[in-house]
Amino acid sequence: MVDRSLISDQASIPDQAAETATRLVTEAGITANADLVARILETGLGLGTDAPTRLDLKIASAALTEMRAAFRLFAPYQAVPKVTIFGSARTRPDTPLYRAAADTATTLSRRGWMVVTGAGPGIMQAAAEGAGRERSLGVSIRLPFEESPSAATVESGNHVAMKYFFTRKLMLVKESRGFVFVPGGFGTLDEMFEVLTLQQTGKAEPAPIVLLDSPDGTFWAGLRRFAREAMIPAGVISADDFDRVLVTDSVPVAADEITGFWRNYDSLRWVGRRLVLRLRAEPTPAEVDDLNDRFGHLLTKGRIVRSAPLAQEAGDNDRLDLPRLLMTYDPRQVGSLHRLIRAVNTLPSAPGGPATPE
Repeated sequence: MVDRSLISDQASIPDQAAETATRLVTEAGITANADLVARILETGLGLGTDAPTRLDLKIASAALTEMRAAFRLFAPYQAVPKVTIFGSARTRPDTPLYRAAADTATTLSRRGWMVVTGAGPGIMQAAAEGAGRERSLGVSIRLPFEESPSAATVESGNHVAMKYFFTRKLMLVKESRGFVFVPGGFGTLDEMFEVLTLQQTGKAEPAPIVLLDSPDGTFWAGLRRFAREAMIPAGVISADDFDRVLVTDSVPVAADEITGFWRNYDSLRWVGRRLVLRLRAEPTPAEVDDLNDRFGHLLTKGRIVRSAPLAQEAGDNDRLDLPRLLMTYDPRQVGSLHRLIRAVNTLPSAPGGPATPE
């Protein structure tokens, strides 16, 4: 049964079209998330009544088709933690950066992670080779002047091709719980700044971000210097915005940063104005007091407290077995959440050593 109250654009199309969308969903035997499927159908019908250009419709149609293909690619691996490795398609196999990307992918795959890449040559191929066919997923872009997707990804069958950069970027970011950036060009920098923006604005949940360079490399050090000497003094980013990023030339350090972020922190959920942090280990009262002393200024009222699952979480059967910290967090401070997460990861009660998410 389709819940009509959840279909936001019903009034924008004729009632008969809305009824048709509902009937099609019912006749197709769709029961799971039927309201959202009906909304998609109604939006498509609404586009038709808006009299858009053919190009507008081609963009919308292709984007939805590509997202469906990508969702199907990732669906069997929902329970597996993933890291996306970005970098230049022009990096040669005989360079230290190529080796570093491959070694990082190998290390993380051995820890139970899958590696997601842009499925191209260069760093993308290095990461796919390092992870191995069974542990890598590729989301390529169709360009008239670039090489075809790397054999390491295509031969595995874990690959989908995209026409649009925005749908490709969505899938490279949406599915991953960690990000490694190896020096690259405009595309790599675009993807890096996209991830940083999503983290800064709270549009994506906090996740570890590593900028991996070759030994004694200066590529990312130059970016960090620019942030400190130009962006922070200009007031266009906060003083601690770049603190969420690890700049390193060490493969073991890079891998530990990705997996260690999930040592104690599991996930978060907003319930109204309240923020719930789900942890792997129950903090002690003294540890909670210490967190309040250090991070109480990030709250709009009250204190950080230990909590049982909230009613909304229980209704969704959402990670009910995990201990929780509950707080009224200032939404304007979401960019600082990584600091609180890193603090709970270093609590004495936290599980020993870096761990992968379950």
